[in-house]
Amino acid sequence: MDHSLHYLLMANHAMLQKQLFAGIKDLGLSIGQPKVLDFLKDHDGAVQKEIARGCHIEPASLSTILTGMEKSGLLNRQASEENRRIVNVYLTDKGKELSAKITEAFIELEERALSGLTAQERIRVLADLTAIHDNLEAGL
Repeated sequence: MDHSLHYLLMANHAMLQKQLFAGIKDLGLSIGQPKVLDFLKDHDGAVQKEIARGCHIEPASLSTILTGMEKSGLLNRQASEENRRIVNVYLTDKGKELSAKITEAFIELEERALSGLTAQERIRVLADLTAIHDNLEAGL
């Protein structure tokens, strides 16, 4: 088995995604939608560019995701009152409800992923992953 960094990161991401969607299959969400809901939970009213950057999604892909979410009644887009060219994205009540369910699913997955680790080990894992993220982001 290959235990290189890139393999482990990709394999862990794939397993996380698979287990997440197995746990939320009844919510009817597609790939990309959970992380957008999670992002908007803390950044309601963000513009598309901020959402794309925060979720690591290409703007064109995000546009498709947002359109589907808008049709499903999870969010709405409103032109800014200060500048009509800027469109802010807001969660609807339905979107907020699903966002809370997504948060619960993420908490359960994180607990499963970190089970058996001490509090200090958990802190270290998060610190190391944050450092890796920062190093990779600096290369963009």
